[in-house]
Amino acid sequence: MVGSGPNGMSAAVTMARAGLSVRVYERNPTIGGGARTMELTLPGFWHDICSAVHPMALASGFFRSFELEKRIDLVVPELSYGHPLDGGRAGLAWHDLDRTADDLGVDGRAWDGFFRPLVERAHEVAQFSGSNILQVPRHPLTIARMGMRILEQGSPAWNLRFRGEEAPAMLTGVNAHAIRRMPSLSTAAAGIVLAVHGHARGWPVPIGGSQAIIDAMADDLRAHGGEIVTDTEITSLAELPPARAVILDTSAKALGQIARDVLPDRYLKALDRFSYGNAIAKVDYALSAPVPWANEHLRTTGTLHLGGSRAELAASEAEVAAGRHPASPYVLVSQPSAFDPSRAPEGKHVLWAYTHVPAGSTVDCREAITAQIERFAPGFRDTILASASQNAVEVELHNPNYVGGDIAAGEPSIRQLIARPTLSTDPWRTPTDGIYLCSSSTPPGPGVHGLAGYYAARSALRHEFGMTPPNLRRT
Repeated sequence: MVGSGPNGMSAAVTMARAGLSVRVYERNPTIGGGARTMELTLPGFWHDICSAVHPMALASGFFRSFELEKRIDLVVPELSYGHPLDGGRAGLAWHDLDRTADDLGVDGRAWDGFFRPLVERAHEVAQFSGSNILQVPRHPLTIARMGMRILEQGSPAWNLRFRGEEAPAMLTGVNAHAIRRMPSLSTAAAGIVLAVHGHARGWPVPIGGSQAIIDAMADDLRAHGGEIVTDTEITSLAELPPARAVILDTSAKALGQIARDVLPDRYLKALDRFSYGNAIAKVDYALSAPVPWANEHLRTTGTLHLGGSRAELAASEAEVAAGRHPASPYVLVSQPSAFDPSRAPEGKHVLWAYTHVPAGSTVDCREAITAQIERFAPGFRDTILASASQNAVEVELHNPNYVGGDIAAGEPSIRQLIARPTLSTDPWRTPTDGIYLCSSSTPPGPGVHGLAGYYAARSALRHEFGMTPPNLRRT
């Protein structure tokens, strides 16, 4: 294994559970990739490096088979995500769909009608969204329902359903996770799936930070004989010991560099054509007190989407798509210490925030992010003890899978969700025997779900060892 992110570790666990000898190589001193937790600001303040809240932790087929919820503590907030608006108003996406609809007033019935058919079949939505799109869908009626809603929210007709401001802003806030111009089919697909999980199983916060997820997999790997080697960057397959299978949790770009000597030219050209999207700039805060959100309900959610109305958010993302830094940016915020006191000294808090920027940006967005939080939480500046900021280039330096600062490891366009990184019914397997790719550059794409690693491992077990996938349940 090359790389110890969530997908690398899920692949390693699967191979080790099958009885194989497994060794994981990680370039950093600590494992986890985008799911690490570290002290970034002040001693005793533990910040998540990339992922913080995990909509797929209870929905992913891999994590459910692995029984993640029995291995670590997960807190599921009653309020899955919130969307502040000016004047102290807010859209509130409760875990409870009925409560959400009741709060939305004039748009409550529309919200309920949009989501209930999918929430009632959330496991079918998860199976489809967590698979290779080229596979025959197992639940065509549910996929048809989802497809109709994607077409609606991914087109200029996206405003026809709603009459108020809160509901469309809430949906746009989750759509914007895809870091693309809106409306579009890919942003609508991403947002709808995330929102369905918010009502069905919630958006859990892991106690101890995202690192807890990685540590649980590392413990299982070692318990089944696996090894982890840190502080070791692999730049060529020649640097690895002999192995019947090599699975890389790297970007498609890095795969082409590391395995260039053994991959056929046509495949290398396809990897070169694989494109990367726009980026994030991130700020972590150490705070003296909870964020003083103007709407008090927002103090009880793990996730917030900032940026104002649907129109404001669409304009902000259009600016990024055009290569500019918006004056009023979209900001994604997580406040894990509201649920996990171990993340900061007693009475103190950590806050995680990022905004969208053009790929390769070198702009420090600390002030833009702070100002947007202050807009909806007057007095926020007074709570800041320290902060740590990363621009898009620094995000990539920290994790080379994030090419240009793209945390999706490849633009999540409809074309690249189908051909990721190439058009294949087994996209994790390269044309060269024994070489596999398992990062977010493969299906089902970005997110902490472990599925890309699990699928790559299943393919390697079948083709290289003639084996079936092992039982992953806790023993």
